[in-house]
Amino acid sequence: MSIVNPPPRSVRAPDHLVASADHLATSAGVATFARGGNALDAAIAVNAAMAVVGPHLCGLGGDLFALVHVEGEVHALNASGRAPAGASAERLRSAGYAQVPFRHHVGSVTIPGCVDGWAALHERFGTLPLSTILAPAIALATHGFPASGPLAASVAALDEQGRVGLDDLASQVGRRGDRVRREGVARALGAIADHGREGFYTGEFGDGLLRLGDGWFEPSDLERSHADWVEPLTAPAFGVDLHTIGPNSQGYLTLGASGLASRLDLPTNPDDPMWAHLLIEASVAAGRDRPAVLHEGADGDALLGAIGGRLGEVDARAASGAVMASGDGDTTYLCTAGRSGRGGPMAVSLIQSNASGFGSHLSEPSTGINLHNRGIGFSLVAGHPAEMAPGSRPPHTLSPALATRDDGDLVAVLGTMGGDAQPQILLQVAARLFHHRESAGRAITAGRWALRGTTGFDTWSETSAPTVMVEGQASESWADGLRDLGHHVERTPTWDSMFGHAHAIVRGRDEIWIGCSDPRTVVGSCAGG
Repeated sequence: MSIVNPPPRSVRAPDHLVASADHLATSAGVATFARGGNALDAAIAVNAAMAVVGPHLCGLGGDLFALVHVEGEVHALNASGRAPAGASAERLRSAGYAQVPFRHHVGSVTIPGCVDGWAALHERFGTLPLSTILAPAIALATHGFPASGPLAASVAALDEQGRVGLDDLASQVGRRGDRVRREGVARALGAIADHGREGFYTGEFGDGLLRLGDGWFEPSDLERSHADWVEPLTAPAFGVDLHTIGPNSQGYLTLGASGLASRLDLPTNPDDPMWAHLLIEASVAAGRDRPAVLHEGADGDALLGAIGGRLGEVDARAASGAVMASGDGDTTYLCTAGRSGRGGPMAVSLIQSNASGFGSHLSEPSTGINLHNRGIGFSLVAGHPAEMAPGSRPPHTLSPALATRDDGDLVAVLGTMGGDAQPQILLQVAARLFHHRESAGRAITAGRWALRGTTGFDTWSETSAPTVMVEGQASESWADGLRDLGHHVERTPTWDSMFGHAHAIVRGRDEIWIGCSDPRTVVGSCAGG
């Protein structure tokens, strides 16, 4: 979906700031700050509200990753669910599948990790009760909210089977502005507020998931937590330290490509087509072997080391033509910033997703919560390190980012939706923010390029060099200049959501927060106080 509205400028606030893909969710975060909550409380409130109003992007039936900066330290949470006890690559191969079925099949549904993520984050950093934090989302789900344009368009695009699988939504959303009530989601949120993760996984939702799975899921899958605190993956680039989540996340590609780009002679003006070309080639060099090397057990530092040795693959004179995974996707990224309980700065970089659109186009039958299709990240190739197996996590596109100085001081939180293209989008935003010192508003709203294959999420099947998509408001010289260098280029409308929904909050001088919400969201906002 593209828009023609002028882009927003940077938003500044002295105490706290929230950026998200829907203004109703941003309002929930701002209200949480007003109730005395911190940046973590606000982030959960925003995510919960997004799960209600943006089911085409995220929800309780999906996964979550988060980075939290507090008191000079970066904490990383991997809340991506595992394949259930009944998962079997052999079973799917025997049924004739060469890849995990994309939609309409329980085989693409891994255990949703989102609620376990909330529980882990709240236990470590939360200050307000979950009942207070989730109250705005529960109110939206109970009393209803106006369907946004993007939600209405996504429902309209559902096929007949999808409308059946998501009947609770499809029956209520005919056009933008229709009031949508999600009573099952309200009950699930209320159960979480009262009983924590057990109220969700071993309550109404969990019982319904077991019935739907018919042997694919076992009670033991729902009894264990799917959220793990892990060491953040960190590397220097553009004069800052960039942090993300290590494998099974593809976040290493953001760090690896940024590291390569930092060693290149980038033009001083990003409108120069050579700027786009060098970043494209850095992305290709970093990601060309992702399908072979990204899996839950991969060593993120070793992957970064391998990418660091590929500087010679970046040719300033011509496109490499290398094959790499490239596809768009639907996700929500949000960020919050404020003060911790001890008075120092605190910021959260959180990303949460159904994988692709509404996910599997299946919903838990009791609550109506739509279920992600994150299992599509698995390989069905026998012996592949990312082969589907019970208890394993699939390769993941979700990759939040956070930047600090050498001394650990916070510089910025940033992230985006965009499927395989997330590292490509973040590379451009990071280069603008940290190398060119552009404002948050300029870095987020500037025209982008993205690499795109023949279908979305082509991780295991792409066999040809991707097309370079150039956004309509990008430099006029990009398209012709990139073609001259051997790239296959297509130009798109302005402010096209295929280039992601990126947001950023920067720690400015005099301890002022500066942020921007991506205008490509259509209904997103950045606000604070």
